[in-house]
Amino acid sequence: MKKALVIACAVLLLFSAVGCGGSKGPTLTVWSFTDEVHNMVSNYYQKAFPGVNMEYSMTDQGQYENKLDPVLASGRGAPDIIVMEAAFVRKYIESGQLLDLTDIYEAYKDRLLAYPVEVGTYNGRVYGLSWQAAPGAFFYRRSLAKAYLGTDDPATVQTYFSDINTFMQTAEKLKNDSNGSCVTVASRGDIFQFMFAAREQPWIVNNRLVIDRNLELYMDIAKTMYDNRWEGRVGQWSEGWFLGMKGDLKDEAQNDVEVFGYFLPTWGLHYVLKPNTPDTSGDWAMIPGPVPYRWGGTWLGAYKGTAVPEAAKQFIRYLTVDNLFLEQYALDSGDLVSNMMVVDKIKGDYREPFLGGQNHYAEFAEMAKGVNGRLLQGTDRAIEDYFHEAVTAYVEGEKTKALALADFRNQIESLLGL
Repeated sequence: MKKALVIACAVLLLFSAVGCGGSKGPTLTVWSFTDEVHNMVSNYYQKAFPGVNMEYSMTDQGQYENKLDPVLASGRGAPDIIVMEAAFVRKYIESGQLLDLTDIYEAYKDRLLAYPVEVGTYNGRVYGLSWQAAPGAFFYRRSLAKAYLGTDDPATVQTYFSDINTFMQTAEKLKNDSNGSCVTVASRGDIFQFMFAAREQPWIVNNRLVIDRNLELYMDIAKTMYDNRWEGRVGQWSEGWFLGMKGDLKDEAQNDVEVFGYFLPTWGLHYVLKPNTPDTSGDWAMIPGPVPYRWGGTWLGAYKGTAVPEAAKQFIRYLTVDNLFLEQYALDSGDLVSNMMVVDKIKGDYREPFLGGQNHYAEFAEMAKGVNGRLLQGTDRAIEDYFHEAVTAYVEGEKTKALALADFRNQIESLLGL
């Protein structure tokens, strides 16, 4: 009977009902789109706080917002803890439905990396905190660097990608010196990541759409790279994009295409490159590239009407700032945490064989310091979808740049009522 009860509790824990110890302490409901937080709850938090009952519900990311939005709007059935992905974190940060976490930030701000807090801040108050950082890097093939740049040393290779103009000059050099076979990136989508980070203004200023000059520059760069075949002309996440990582990409005429590198964040190393390119392990390295940027990440917030605000804050405090937990979690997972005291303590011990022995953790830690999280807005995702359509129409010759931008502006002003 006891064994059956334990099994039943384990099943409930996995499929949304966590908390089987018979504890009379507070109960925290956590809604998430990822099992990453479930792992943190079951393997760390509940061991540190066994008196807290947990109810964990995981919903597919495609349905998560549809489930969350109505309960936040009505206040009925809302979870205590809300897990938020980078694509929609600002939507909830700006919603007015989250508990103020500024007191946690003020108490621990000396140890926290700036940009994750900036993402979670609205009107001077903090409503979301993250345990992780996801700065981006440029990952390149060492063998191609030796062939066309004369060295695979990261410090030297960085000089060929140190700013946007130099990046373009190097793209031309790689194409010319390889007799047309080597492209800088597989997809223009990779270029967008750092060009978006180079913005000086957000999309919306004083209720007006702003098309930052660096986004217009991105359109010109994308067009130039497409026309000159300095990029592989495949979409991000497409079959061709992955083939480029393996060295198996071919153009329309079935000629071999060598892809020099990929712009990817922290998670891109462990979950994109390594599992998809086992035969090229050791032939990769990473550099900062032209502009500090971020890509992805997960934040924690709490519903402002939660019946257990102190328990909710304790949960968020533990997962996002606690030194002992984050050190152990970083060592166990390899995740770059946002607590810089922890990062500084452990960053010297990492070596990544896939990157030829490079200390990726220390490299990412430095890159993260230059990331700007202040320009994000809740409407970014919708705007960017239309912007990518405009870029494609221009790059592939369907519209002039002026017409593509005019149509884009009209779409957004209609969509947002500007």
